[in-house]
Amino acid sequence: MPPSIPKDPLVCNGAALRKATRRLTQLYDTVLTPCGLSISQRSILVHIERAGSPTMTELAYAMVLDRSALARNIKPLERDGYVAQVADEQDGRIRRVELTASGRAKLTESNRLWRSAQNRFEDVYGKERAAALRVALAEIYSDEFADAFAQPRGAARR
Repeated sequence: MPPSIPKDPLVCNGAALRKATRRLTQLYDTVLTPCGLSISQRSILVHIERAGSPTMTELAYAMVLDRSALARNIKPLERDGYVAQVADEQDGRIRRVELTASGRAKLTESNRLWRSAQNRFEDVYGKERAAALRVALAEIYSDEFADAFAQPRGAARR
């Protein structure tokens, strides 16, 4: 184990969030290993399940991903038979992403492991702090935050 790096209150917000995200990804991926999904793959399955049958554009928007990143991440799920792209019933030019029966089963299988990771996080970080963190992060990934961030300095003060 490498020595602990001192906390730097001057660290970039973006860098701090990316480091935290990478650490959580590592921790959740380890817990999810028995089902064969990464937390990123599970997240895609969850978003598809919630949306029903989204287009790639709708799914990318919901996940705050660009379409090319989503396309790269969805390929292994298609290859493994967990998702399928199908033509829209009204407009055959539009492709929709759907969970297959195998994808639904895999998502169900992953739920127990994900719940374990979620409980571990809340045990270590604290249940109330974890809930507050999710609220704060939701604000940061919101369209409103992105719009305010894009404003000239001083115009978006909170």
